[in-house]
Amino acid sequence: MLLYLNGIFVGLLILSNIVAVKLFSIGSWAMLPAAVIVYIFTFPLTDVIAEVYGKKEARRTVQAGLITQVLALIFISITITLPAAPVFSEQASFETILSGSFRVIAASLLAYLVSQNLDVTVFDRLKSKHGTKKLWLRNNASTMLSQLIDTTLFIVIAFYGTMPLSVLGGLILTQYLFKFFASIVLTPVVYLLVRLVRKQETRMEQLQEAASFKG
Repeated sequence: MLLYLNGIFVGLLILSNIVAVKLFSIGSWAMLPAAVIVYIFTFPLTDVIAEVYGKKEARRTVQAGLITQVLALIFISITITLPAAPVFSEQASFETILSGSFRVIAASLLAYLVSQNLDVTVFDRLKSKHGTKKLWLRNNASTMLSQLIDTTLFIVIAFYGTMPLSVLGGLILTQYLFKFFASIVLTPVVYLLVRLVRKQETRMEQLQEAASFKG
């Protein structure tokens, strides 16, 4: 199950980077990058991994995500620079969708590295304190704090100096509010995933024991 969780985590990361170019509105009060509706699911996944497999495996997942993002950026840059075939008339659109400024890319990677590791650390400390109880607390506390850091770091590093501070503050507030409430809504999903993963791991252990006994 850990392999599948890691695969989903990395896949969501890459997908969030691809769709980040689109902005969408929630009524008239918020304009958000489409990436948020994908990226918010990565934090529950690391929480599930930390809950079932421990802090070490969760950190490995975060490291795998960082490496994969860097590799994706390298290969995307290579494909952009490849000479377009005469029949391919969408080179400009291709570059617009898949390329980004160095500043935005650096902000994204730094915010990811800091916030995801913070999420794992806070989650693990709360688990050490409460044991298997209060999963809802460590899931929401770690995610809400790390999402605040992620949002603030990314927006400040990517856009500071390009727009007024009041606008930056508004962007941070609206994006964080979306992520805050999303964390609460996703809490039952975390409980469900933890239950399913533990059940599957128990089943695998029983099958291994049975196989060893027969052998």
